[in-house]
Amino acid sequence: MDTRLRAAAEAARGFMPPDEGLALHDAAVDAARRVAGAPFLEIGAYCGKSAIYLGAAALAADRVLFSLDHHRGSEENQAGWEWHEPDLVDPETGVMDTLPLFRRTIFEAGLESTVVAVVGDSPTVGAIWTTQLAFLFIDGGHGAEPAHRDYDLWSAHVASGGLLAIHDVFPDPADGGRPPYEIYCRAIESGRFSQRSATGSLRVLVRS
Repeated sequence: MDTRLRAAAEAARGFMPPDEGLALHDAAVDAARRVAGAPFLEIGAYCGKSAIYLGAAALAADRVLFSLDHHRGSEENQAGWEWHEPDLVDPETGVMDTLPLFRRTIFEAGLESTVVAVVGDSPTVGAIWTTQLAFLFIDGGHGAEPAHRDYDLWSAHVASGGLLAIHDVFPDPADGGRPPYEIYCRAIESGRFSQRSATGSLRVLVRS
């Protein structure tokens, strides 16, 4: 990975450990080799950390990364929850708004021509999306309904030979929530995906 972009990714606000970020980047590079021309898409952008890892891969491969998020925070980011960050609440509206920080992060990384912010909720955008993807990263809401819905809406768009990455997959319930692990299991059990790699809580699967 480009050393400047790696430093920017590691410095960006977010929750992805560096080893998982580098694995995510490498998987996207691999996906670009496997599937000609198709873009990348991530569900769940937060403040832009994963978008730099993926954007670096997209830049090197002359691809586009669509970064989809409503920027109002997942359920675990809301007030009273473990991952709430009060300074990300818009004082005018009283609700989470990570879009300004996301845009600044991508601007400072020099990736504005490669990373396209799609501001909206996953079901609205997914209902009309038709483009095949070389790479799909699911890291949106971790509750049962949003996680399974993201898998249902988006996994079918991964092209044959393309890659699906899922974050926060914890086989042991003591380590984290179950829905990302459940959709990982669904992908494997569907027969359409097989595991390619595992790094920390990141799982990368290839579509048959």
